[in-house]
Amino acid sequence: MSSSKKLVELFYDVVSPYTWLAFEVLCRYRNVWNIELKFKPAYLGGVMHVSGNRPPGVVPNKFLYMTTDLTRLSDYFDVPLSPPANPFEAMFEKGSLNAMRFVTAVAEKEGDVEVERVSRELWKRIWSTDQDITQPASLTEAGLKAGLSASQVEEFLTLAKSQPVKDKLKSVTDEALKHKAFGFPLIVCHVNGKPEVFWGSDRFELMAHCIGEKWVGPQPGKPTAKM
Repeated sequence: MSSSKKLVELFYDVVSPYTWLAFEVLCRYRNVWNIELKFKPAYLGGVMHVSGNRPPGVVPNKFLYMTTDLTRLSDYFDVPLSPPANPFEAMFEKGSLNAMRFVTAVAEKEGDVEVERVSRELWKRIWSTDQDITQPASLTEAGLKAGLSASQVEEFLTLAKSQPVKDKLKSVTDEALKHKAFGFPLIVCHVNGKPEVFWGSDRFELMAHCIGEKWVGPQPGKPTAKM
């Protein structure tokens, strides 16, 4: 294996539960695989609109399947997924624009450690404890739980309303669209100067093959039974 790390970019939005699964798996594997993991907070609503995709929540049978699917995936990935009481309201009526502008503001001023922690807390709010992620008080609580100081949170809330941060979020979303994104998670692995693009939280085995690594399941540190 080459000593140089392969860049792996995760384009994500905390409104997507499947992206939370991919996020946690990549966080677990970044010290197992020879990769440099880069978080790319973007806006899923913009991707869906431009690509013409329809979210599973607006297709009745897909929505019913998703509810069952997330319960199984929560156990398999060991991620505390629990759909909100009204997923349609949380995902489509309230949305995630404010939350992703807040994450973008954090990304502009801090490193990936802070971005990871804030993103995880926002995912927990919407997809584990059924809490709001749109209001300033909600973002404040998530930021404080992620280890930010009160002054940092206030700074990021202000920055999130600024044009440069709005433009940055749009720029990263456009970057995902240049990779032909139609949803999240979108994972871009840079291999020998070429981007290898993967969509979804169930492509890790193929992704590992493409980057010359080994997939050993969603919990690489957990012993697995031998067949």
